[in-house]
Amino acid sequence: MEKRTERLFAQARAAKGFMPDDEGAALFDAARRAGAAVAATGTFVEVGAWCGKSTVYLGAAAEATGAVLFSIDHHHGSEENQPGWDHHDNEVVDRATGRIDTLPFWRRTIDTAELGDCVVGVVGHSGAIAAHWRTPLDLCFIDGGHGEAPAWTDFRGWSPHVAVDRWLAIHDVFPDPADGGRPPYELWCAALESGEFVEDGECGSLRVLRRVVPPSGAR
Repeated sequence: MEKRTERLFAQARAAKGFMPDDEGAALFDAARRAGAAVAATGTFVEVGAWCGKSTVYLGAAAEATGAVLFSIDHHHGSEENQPGWDHHDNEVVDRATGRIDTLPFWRRTIDTAELGDCVVGVVGHSGAIAAHWRTPLDLCFIDGGHGEAPAWTDFRGWSPHVAVDRWLAIHDVFPDPADGGRPPYELWCAALESGEFVEDGECGSLRVLRRVVPPSGAR
């Protein structure tokens, strides 16, 4: 591993977040493969950034391949991050508003990693942004809210933008419901059952799929 990549991995591990190291490395590998597959500048999207841990893994691959990563998050946290839930972190609560605000933490993570040239933060709700998106994606990583409504909004909004022979990655896919919530697993099942995607790698709860036919209605 190159020294720059080693340094970025160390910074990713130090950032706030929930992604295990091996899954982060697998995400980097998938994104690097996606970036290397295109002759021009690759386009990556991550849906759900929290404080930038996954952004650095993806940004490292974008930097290595000349791609650009658009990191999409409203930065107010998902349902499972709110007070009273297991994944709440009081440190990211804005004292002035009383709401979660991870944007300053995300920005600090990206600035520390010096990835500003290839990572673009997009602040807003995933569904609204997806509805106005027009650029085909070489890689889309879905790791936003894990409740049924936000998860399906992310999937339905972004998976159609993945180009043929390009990749869709979904985090927190747990076939056993005792291990985690169902929506990410259901998204993964829906992608396979559609016939539009095939399995193309996994590590822990990370699943990587490759699009083999255009989305329904676009053939």
